[in-house]
Amino acid sequence: MNVLIAAALIVIGFVFLVKGADLFVDNASGIAKKLGVSPVVIGLTIVAFGTSMPELAVSVTAALQGSNEIAVGNVVGSNIFNLLVVAGASACLYPLICDRVLLKRDWPLSAVAAILLGIFLLGDQTISRLEALVLLVIFAVVLFLQLKGAKQEENIHPEERSMGRLVLFLLIGIAAIVIGGQVTVEGATSLARILGLSETLIGLTIVAVGTSLPELVTSVVAARKGENDIAMGNVIGSNLFNILCILGVSALLHPIHVEVTALYDTAFLVVVTVVYWLICRHRSPDRLIGTAMILTDIGYMAYIILR
Repeated sequence: MNVLIAAALIVIGFVFLVKGADLFVDNASGIAKKLGVSPVVIGLTIVAFGTSMPELAVSVTAALQGSNEIAVGNVVGSNIFNLLVVAGASACLYPLICDRVLLKRDWPLSAVAAILLGIFLLGDQTISRLEALVLLVIFAVVLFLQLKGAKQEENIHPEERSMGRLVLFLLIGIAAIVIGGQVTVEGATSLARILGLSETLIGLTIVAVGTSLPELVTSVVAARKGENDIAMGNVIGSNLFNILCILGVSALLHPIHVEVTALYDTAFLVVVTVVYWLICRHRSPDRLIGTAMILTDIGYMAYIILR
């Protein structure tokens, strides 16, 4: 396999992942509306999970195939990209007003999740099945708290599509996500071998950016429409889901061992999560902060390429 074929596989995989996630979110939301689930609950669960489906497919596939660096690098890299580029680009378009609950509960929880990941990797650089179970239990508690705090609302726009059509396209979306995950991992591992690059580098850059495209599109569109809660909530919610659920599921299926550089990347994730949380507590993310976020990501990308 040459470089062009490997790159083509990654691009094809991304197309399947993004389109599959779009179909999943759209049709799962339609089914939820049919069943009388409130829009708030749909947003907290289906939309947040749907935009993270590419990361789930890639990390689980990578873990099962023994490509541990891609499994962890994808999650950590996606979280860094979400916080710095997705939120930063959204703030550059429209000043974001962070929800009080987001600042007091969800954002600190995402920092705690990153710290916990670092602690698990600190000893033997492995996420064991027991540690994976801890992550999943915490995820269940976080999900319960989010749903408990959700206000029930009536659906303003009732779902007109038939249940059969919704289920069919939901299954097509899931199939596209699974296929996209397998193709992306195959292309990424092949590209790393051909170019002599580490799987960590590929996972933190190309794969992480590609699997974060749904979050980028969702948050930027939300920011342009003035939907601040969706723009920032999508970023923080996805970051929580990525560490607690995706790494939890991946390591439960197959314990994940990584190189020591994964600790440095996780430490950087903790630092930027805490620093920008402290900044946003006192000042709403505007164009200046958004630009600083994007420049921080560019600087870190340069560092991991050169290290």
